Amino acid sequence: MAAIAKAVSGKASSTVDELGRIFGLMFAVLVRIPRRPWRPRAIAEQVWFVASVTLFPALLLTLSFGLVIGLQVYNITRQFGAESAQGAAMVLAIVREAGPLGTTFMLAAAAGTAITADIGSRTVRDEIAAMQVMSVDPIHRVVVPRVVGASIAAGLMTGIVIMGGLAGGFLYSVVLKGSNAGAYLDGFSTLAQMPDLYLALAKGMVFGVVAAVIAAWRGLYAKGGAGGVGYAVNTGVVMTILALVVVNLIMTFGYLAIVPDAIQ
Repeated sequence: MAAIAKAVSGKASSTVDELGRIFGLMFAVLVRIPRRPWRPRAIAEQVWFVASVTLFPALLLTLSFGLVIGLQVYNITRQFGAESAQGAAMVLAIVREAGPLGTTFMLAAAAGTAITADIGSRTVRDEIAAMQVMSVDPIHRVVVPRVVGASIAAGLMTGIVIMGGLAGGFLYSVVLKGSNAGAYLDGFSTLAQMPDLYLALAKGMVFGVVAAVIAAWRGLYAKGGAGGVGYAVNTGVVMTILALVVVNLIMTFGYLAIVPDAIQ
């Protein structure tokens, strides 16, 4: 029992230490964003890179989400005779949850792994240490453009991915099952509000920051050569997904506590 308690205590202490490093890096990044030089070209390159490797997989993922959610919503509303509510239920599920999460899950899997591998390889080759010796801030030069680029790209892609998810729901409910297209589209405005879209875009940008910071953190603390970089990549994806679920829960609870429902 003593050995188990010691192992649990050591693991808890290690987890708290890692969380402290993540929050410390996030604070360091946010502090450095307004500092010059701003390097807009590097940020634009990161936006393009993140979008190019993430957008198509995220669209496919959310399109499948839309089909599955459309199937479930169609079956439930048909049993209760509320087919006109299909569009309302779909838009809430896709806009508030599936769109932002689907986008950033793919961002973590595609772009996040590349960020970790890039920074991790620089770390194990002592390039990060060399920057510090030459009085070059590695966080400002290497991490900040990737975090800002990931946040901007995630915000932009979230809107596109939401349309893909809604198209998937429309494809199942209207095209495959023959529901009334006008009633389906009219249902979008029954429960959904403009703040729902603002929430989705805000989630996308915040999730992009979280995913990029965790990816960069895993890269900065990678050790042990190529094997250590591979381990950092794998653990970074898992940690990012868990962190996104927690942040999504917090943002959703906060939103529902502040913004009243469309139907009182």
